[in-house]
Amino acid sequence: MKAVRIHRHGGPEVLALDELEPPEPGPGQARVRLLAAGVNYMDVYQRDGLYKVSLPLTLGNEGAGVVDAVAPGVSEVRVGDRVAYSSAQGAYAQYAVVPSWQLVSLPPAISFETGAAVMLQGLTAHYLTHSTFPIHRGQRVLIHAAAGGVGLLFIQIAKHLGATVYGTVGSRAKADLALAAGADAAIVYTEQDFAAEVRRLTGGAGVHAVFDSVGRDTFAGSLQCLAPRGMLVCFGQASGPVGDIDLLGLGRTGSYFFTRPVLAHHIANRADLSGRAQDLLGWVARGELQVRIDSVYPLDEAAEAHRRIESRASTGKILLRV
Repeated sequence: MKAVRIHRHGGPEVLALDELEPPEPGPGQARVRLLAAGVNYMDVYQRDGLYKVSLPLTLGNEGAGVVDAVAPGVSEVRVGDRVAYSSAQGAYAQYAVVPSWQLVSLPPAISFETGAAVMLQGLTAHYLTHSTFPIHRGQRVLIHAAAGGVGLLFIQIAKHLGATVYGTVGSRAKADLALAAGADAAIVYTEQDFAAEVRRLTGGAGVHAVFDSVGRDTFAGSLQCLAPRGMLVCFGQASGPVGDIDLLGLGRTGSYFFTRPVLAHHIANRADLSGRAQDLLGWVARGELQVRIDSVYPLDEAAEAHRRIESRASTGKILLRV
């Protein structure tokens, strides 16, 4: 089979298309013949060495396809099932072995590309809005990178929950996408001071929570957007890691809460995963949640997909067609 691996850390040029033997499922595993794989910043962090991994490594943590083999005793899935998954390594390949409890059934109404596009970012938007900071009607929230894969899904879910949603974006075209998804205002951070604009929009009151996947470049401004006792949720670091945090300053300026959640802790067992996935895929199947796909690259152009995601020009999900 073909698989995209890294043998050393570096830029997109270190991605290599290798020929390997298809993996065999071990205890508690199923093998998936992949048809689509999601491209995420986690893959970039593994590639450039920010996340420590053993090499060589097949990249990709999210995919969709058809189960083609199961280990003895596996009961969650059967050969022939249409499935999708996230948080299992090795999706940039024609086949991947995945713990069977992590595979969720893909409804017939949802394509493999949509299934691969919605899992990681959709589950992220779900736990952010339902668990990390459970959103209630009447609350005000800010989401950075509002026209990205998580951002567009987050806006729709947060509006469904009754929030007023502000988003930051890098261009007027992206602002139009955020507004079309339901955002109450889209702030073009290249033209405006987003913290000052949030204060203006809220009459100086600030927002109850900021959801920040950008990291270093937006951290200080995000704190300035918060209402007293507000929460800053840092769930990514596209611009680089946040430096030292002044904990005393969080109290002095507003008794702020700060958290750095990750998806793995919110889908750590099948019950948690199934509950979130049923919500998510149900909304998509019924047309209540729209999934935007930015671009689709063949497996052997994975390096171009990485350049696309790092350019910050993408709007929605980037995929590999396997």
